[in-house]
Amino acid sequence: MPDREIRGEAEPAFLPYGRQEIADVDIKAVVEALVSGWLTTGPRVSEFEQAFAAHIGAGEGVAVNSGTAALHCAMRAIGVGAGDDVIVPAITFAASANAVLYEGATPVFADIEPDTLLIDPASVAARITPKTRAIVAVDYAGQPADYDALAALAKPRGIRIIADACHAPGAVYKGRATGTLADISCFSFHPVKHLTTCEGGMAVTDDAGMAAHMRRFRNHGIGSDHRSREAAGAHAYDMAELGFNYRLPDVQCALGLAQLKRLSGWVEARQRIARLYDDALASLAEAVPLKTHSDRTNAHHLYVVRLMDGIDRDRVFSRLRADGIGANVHYAPVYLHSHYAKLGYKPGLCPAAEAASRQIITLPMFPAMTEADVRRVVGALTRATA
Repeated sequence: MPDREIRGEAEPAFLPYGRQEIADVDIKAVVEALVSGWLTTGPRVSEFEQAFAAHIGAGEGVAVNSGTAALHCAMRAIGVGAGDDVIVPAITFAASANAVLYEGATPVFADIEPDTLLIDPASVAARITPKTRAIVAVDYAGQPADYDALAALAKPRGIRIIADACHAPGAVYKGRATGTLADISCFSFHPVKHLTTCEGGMAVTDDAGMAAHMRRFRNHGIGSDHRSREAAGAHAYDMAELGFNYRLPDVQCALGLAQLKRLSGWVEARQRIARLYDDALASLAEAVPLKTHSDRTNAHHLYVVRLMDGIDRDRVFSRLRADGIGANVHYAPVYLHSHYAKLGYKPGLCPAAEAASRQIITLPMFPAMTEADVRRVVGALTRATA
């Protein structure tokens, strides 16, 4: 029997890679929404849109039921369609590329910078053709991509930039906030993200026309909703295009509004934890944290390290999990998924991404973590890589 059981000590709790905070103020806001008479398409939707857009620094916000829905709305708003190419980084969650497929276009995968895992502008430049309609810039792990370099490629050619900023609310690029760096920026409110609406997302833009298009698209392609028709005393509506039901209910917007007030503090907490990790890992040669460029701040949705050549990442993963550490991997290159193989994508497209995907591992990162938690994770990683 282990010594700690003989002494009557409890086993340490499993430390997940991400965890959201739900406080009394959140519960109160949800209950108030539940008894308000509006469960969906009510006043809290536009209130949340306006508050989030103002916090980010964008002109318009469009609330939807997931970050994936935000990406899909963005594709429709900029006119992506059959025959178009959209350049997407190889290392990202599948939704960044799936949204391209939803509109009948072709994802073209660009390679990544090995030290940041951000989309490599040189790889983007090599993949631009007359068919390129848009570039998806993924702010991987919480660090903004190189938007100036991407804009230099895109703007002279009339190519749009969509920011998949789902990892990065609160990050800054050259003095400009994430959410203000692209034609449309997309955020996720999944429970492991910086703030949560259980599931949910938001597309932000300064273009009022694109915002109106996205609001219609999220509502089956109908330009009015029940609340606006109720206010006007009208019943008739018109479906102007084939849209989707991507609406985010009032109850979830109430949760988002309550959480938004703590977003800045949560970003600061993540940055503090990242500094603790950086210091604790400085003497561990076997695991190197991703680089944050000096002209950016990192919102640290994830804390990812790259293991040295020759270390079996999957063995390290298993050892960490056995030690109560909720390690994860973000991500395999999208085109290596079996669905993309059916579409004709093959290994070898993005060598830097494929090499990195075999070496990266995600360590726990959430605002409630303590310095003792960080020491525990690094101790487990040191043993796992020995």
